[in-house]
Formats: sequence, structure tokens, C-alpha cells
Amino acid sequence: MKKTLLFSLCAVLLSFGSKAQEGCSKYYPMAEGSSFEYTNYNKKGKVDGVTNYTVSSVTSKGSATEATLDFKMFDKKGKELFTSNYNFTCDNNMVKIDYKSLFPAQMMKQYSEMDIEMDISGTDIELPNDLSVGKDLADANIAVAMNMSGIKMNISVDQTNRKVISEESVTTTAGTFDCVVITENTKSKTMGATMEFNSKLWLAEGVGMIKQETYKKNGDLMSKTELTQFSQ
Repeated sequence: MKKTLLFSLCAVLLSFGSKAQEGCSKYYPMAEGSSFEYTNYNKKGKVDGVTNYTVSSVTSKGSATEATLDFKMFDKKGKELFTSNYNFTCDNNMVKIDYKSLFPAQMMKQYSEMDIEMDISGTDIELPNDLSVGKDLADANIAVAMNMSGIKMNISVDQTNRKVISEESVTTTAGTFDCVVITENTKSKTMGATMEFNSKLWLAEGVGMIKQETYKKNGDLMSKTELTQFSQ
């Protein structure tokens, strides 16, 4: 349970959405029905799983646009790991992901049925439209405290040192894209155990995340995710 929850939180925190809507977000999907497939690879370059995203709803509230992004994660054999969704809002040239919605809905339901008490806190993830080399981005975090019949468990994921470092052209099986590159540090804690790693994200205007690589603190590659197909 702990590994699945931590994996899901890290995966969404490290993932930036895809299709853009002119005048709102350059890097997040804001059109119902848009779908995207990302393939995950291990450090040896072998397929480790696939994640499918679909924009299920988009609504306008004043100057803001709100959307829900559904996603399904599959392992390397095609077996579904879980299904969930998260919400985000675009307003004033800024996208914000609702940190509370990052907790998988399936687990929320299961824990409620098991009378497990939960407290979720954190800060929304922010991604502005004006991404330029040298720009620093706000930190983000999510913390989950659970009480299971007197047994307490705390899980947290923190993103720090988020910044735009360069512009690069990237090619995947989905095509060739001009991207901005964002680096960040992530620290996760669960039951006293701490894991730290660094990541690089390649984002293309009008498409979103093209590639993401995760590294150990010593610089060794841990995993890679690439956009393998999309429908706009």
C-alpha cells in the first residue's frame, strides 16, 4: 500500500499535462476528449509501464478554466495498477494543480470503508505560461497523515529548486518538439524512510510534457518517461 501510494503521488507531481488552450495554459490540456499516452522506461531502457491520460471535463468559472484529467497506470505486462484523476485550474496565465486531488480516488474510497482517518495538506503545483531560461518556479508539496486504529503513518513528497535551465529540441516516437527544460529536486518520506532524487522535464508549447528523466543524487539515471502518442 505504501509503495503504491508513494508511486502515484510522485508520478503526478512529476508529470505536466499536455494539450494547450490558447489564452489560458500553454502546457496543460484544456479540451475535453484530449488523450495522451506516456511510456515509462527503467534505467536500462526497457519498458516498465504505460500511463494513459484523458481530459474528462472542462468548465469555466469567471476568468478561470477548470479541468479534470483522468489517468490509468499499467505495468509492463499491461495489467492495470489503478485509475484516478486530478483537478487543475488555469487563471491569470497560471496553472495550479489541486494538491488534495492528487491522492488516488480509489484509495480514498477504500480507506473510508476501512474507517481510516486521513488528513491531507500541501500547496498547489504552479506552472506559469511565461517559462524562460533562468526562471525559478515555486516549490510544491503534499503530505498525508493516516491513522489506522491507532497506527499512524505519514507520507510526504516535496518538490524544490524548480527552475527553467535551457531550451532543447527533443525527438520521441511521437515526433520532434522544441522544448523548455525544467529541473527540480524531490524528497519523499514515508514511515521514517527518506528518498531523494532529481528530475528533468522537457515541455513543448501546445503539447506539454515530451520527456521526463529521474536521477539518483549521484547523477545515475533511475527511469525515463516519454510521450508515445497523443490525440488533440
